Amino acid sequence: MIFLSKNQLALRNGQDKPEIWIAFCGKIYDLGNSRLWKNGRHYEHWAGQDLTEELKDAPHSANVFDKFEPIGYLK
Repeated sequence: MIFLSKNQLALRNGQDKPEIWIAFCGKIYDLGNSRLWKNGRHYEHWAGQDLTEELKDAPHSANVFDKFEPIGYLK
């Protein structure tokens, strides 16, 4: 497992580095294989961020992360 700061996570946005990672509830997920996150963007959301607070406005529940294994933790 890896531990990243918010600044380190911010680089994994599909633009600055090829990784497409987000944080949710303290866990980091690699969404690079998701067809919904091409180029680091999913609707109005960008990779490289903690999306915990933004889930309340999403049309889906937190169960969407069940299909992804966490790869690390946000420091």
